[in-house]
Amino acid sequence: MKIRVISSRNEILSLNPNEKVVHFAFRPSNKDIFLLVETCPKLDIIQLPKSYRKTVSRAIEMFLEMQKVQLVEGDVWGHRKDIHEYYTVPDSIISKIRNMKAEGISDEKIAEKIAHESKLSPEMVSYVLNKKNLE
Repeated sequence: MKIRVISSRNEILSLNPNEKVVHFAFRPSNKDIFLLVETCPKLDIIQLPKSYRKTVSRAIEMFLEMQKVQLVEGDVWGHRKDIHEYYTVPDSIISKIRNMKAEGISDEKIAEKIAHESKLSPEMVSYVLNKKNLE
């Protein structure tokens, strides 16, 4: 699974309209979020660092709910945007999630354990758990 990292508002208009998962590496304004949803109609999830997540207005949260876009807290630790525009969730993590799910472990326990072991937030792990076909 790939997470598209957006490091400036100038990148929003040049995004692939098929993007499903994005991470804002800057504090987005309401206008930036509206533009992102308009540019990427297939968007499923927006990830923001914890400090930025706290500044998102209730109006934007409601707008994203209506658009069926999840807003989650998390980071892409160690990702170098100058090298690659996507952060790729390792296949080993996805396999581990699938194996734990097959063993009948609860989603909450899986999210807690994988988040502790990986760079993914519990909310992102839950997204992976509930996604049927991972690219």
